[in-house]
Amino acid sequence: MSREPAPDRALVADPTPETGAPTSALARGPRHVAIIMDGNGRWAQARGRPRLFGHHAGARRVGEIVQACPALGVKYLTIFAFSTENWKRTQAEVAGLMSLFRRYIAKEMQVLAAKNVRVRFIGDRVRLDAKLILLMDQLEHETEGNDGTHLTIALNYGGRDEVARATKRLAQDVADGMLLPADVDEETLPKYLDTYVLPDPDLVIRTSGEARISNFLLWQSAYAEYEFIDTLWPDFTAEELSRLCQSYGARDRRFGAVPS
Repeated sequence: MSREPAPDRALVADPTPETGAPTSALARGPRHVAIIMDGNGRWAQARGRPRLFGHHAGARRVGEIVQACPALGVKYLTIFAFSTENWKRTQAEVAGLMSLFRRYIAKEMQVLAAKNVRVRFIGDRVRLDAKLILLMDQLEHETEGNDGTHLTIALNYGGRDEVARATKRLAQDVADGMLLPADVDEETLPKYLDTYVLPDPDLVIRTSGEARISNFLLWQSAYAEYEFIDTLWPDFTAEELSRLCQSYGARDRRFGAVPS
């Protein structure tokens, strides 16, 4: 993925905790929603079907959620499709998922482009097959001029892996004399992350009843609000997303400050 110039994060993100300025979320929904899409396998097994059947159902659900975002004021949607730890699954399931990703991208490319969706991928592409990488590049290229919903797909992504890769690039810039060690601070590292062109997530949702973050957006979600819900991903609806966005709007986000 070619790296775009990093924008002024003040222009794309809500006030950050570094400003010290409390921010009320009353009557205001999240601008960036990130979702850990969990429960596909259990959804399929409950129906006596193989796990891949659930993954296909989960892929179809993505389209509905993307379409719901504009009406809810969600400009950025980031979904966790495949983690760096998911390679531990059976060879058959991994192969099936990679085939699903290729089919999904090829099928949805023109649809996403026509619906003004901007697509990006984050994660380490080195381990992915050449055909999948080519399709990912094509989808990013086809949608790079769109300014509607920004859909980011985390594929072979892990938060610790991302920070390690970012740190290597930062260290190389220091070694090359492009950056002074004294200039490295909390504002520097995010410029080397996969998400450097995106605002930090406001709301992180995990489906399926599990209450853990599974190595997802570790740096970026430091001050995100979290919702852990019992719904399995293939059953997650636009109506439930709307309810969670409304719940977010009732929260008082102070970023470490106290009410004035």
